[in-house]
Amino acid sequence: MADYQNRAENAERKEVTIKFGKGLMEEPFMSKSGKELVEIKIPNTDRKDTRPWESFVVPANYVHENQYGKGMWMKLPENGTTRLSRSVLQGQDENGRNIWGRETREIPNVELKALMETYKTKGRGSVMTDLEGKKAEAGSRAESGWKPARHEELPFR
Repeated sequence: MADYQNRAENAERKEVTIKFGKGLMEEPFMSKSGKELVEIKIPNTDRKDTRPWESFVVPANYVHENQYGKGMWMKLPENGTTRLSRSVLQGQDENGRNIWGRETREIPNVELKALMETYKTKGRGSVMTDLEGKKAEAGSRAESGWKPARHEELPFR
């Protein structure tokens, strides 16, 4: 009876599937408590933001390789939160060396999914739309002085 209740609770628990590139995942490491963990980086959404990327740590067995590509995926509880951290430059010591600190914040896992999957929302046009844009741009340019000769105007036959 208790086993049936556990299965029902697991079925009701909603999870968020987060997909990301393999390059965002660091090598697994052992924590002080002996658990195998992995750090995952989150790219800055703004290209002009030059701060170090935020990261979070999850157990290594949460992360799985995508069957069809170079991607990775993991599942986290939908109503849970994750702590993000990044290195922050706090200043310099008397020798001119940088002093770094940590900035941390907690966000809901649903928001974490949105942060990790921003690459899906970036506008990527198809090859055809890119060509149409280039043709329109080329048509708006001023005509150059050179024109190709027509077949009838060629000096030899």
